[in-house]
Amino acid sequence: MLKLGGVLVCLLIVAMDVAAGILGIQAEVAQNKVKHLRLWISECRDPSHDAFKLALGAAALLTLAHVLANLLGGCMSVCPQEEFQRASPNRQLSVACLIFIWVILAVGLSTLVIVILSNNKSRASCGFTRHHFLSIGEILCFVHGPFSVAYYVSANAASDEEK
Repeated sequence: MLKLGGVLVCLLIVAMDVAAGILGIQAEVAQNKVKHLRLWISECRDPSHDAFKLALGAAALLTLAHVLANLLGGCMSVCPQEEFQRASPNRQLSVACLIFIWVILAVGLSTLVIVILSNNKSRASCGFTRHHFLSIGEILCFVHGPFSVAYYVSANAASDEEK
C-alpha cells in the first residue's frame, strides 16, 4: 500500500508540473494575440489579461508541486562535503536533485513572475522584450517534474536505508 501511495504522489507531482507547463503554453498563445510593436530589443505592447491569469496559474501549480515534493520527500539537510562524499548514493542523488529543483524553481518562477507583472498593467508598456521569458518558464515547468520525482524517490530510499 505504501508503494501505491508513492506512485500516486509521483503521478500527482508530474501532473501538476505538466499542467503548469500547459498553462504556460496557453499563456504564451494569449500573449502573442495582443497588439505589439517590436523595434530591435525594445517592444511596446498591450497587456493580456488572459496571459496574466494563465501565467499566474502556471506559477501557482509549479510552486504547489515543488512544496508537495519537498514536504513528502522529507527535509534533507545539505551536509558538509566530507560527509556528502561518504553518504550513500541515494542520499547523494537526493541532495543533488534537491539543489537542482530549487534552481529550476527559482529560474522558472522568476521568469513566470516577470511575465505576470508585465501583463498586470492596465495600459500598454514599452521596454526590453520579454518574449522568451514565458517559453523559458514553461519549459522549466516540464523539467521540474522528473527531477522532483527523482528527489522524492531517492529521498525516500535514503531514509529507508538509514532505518
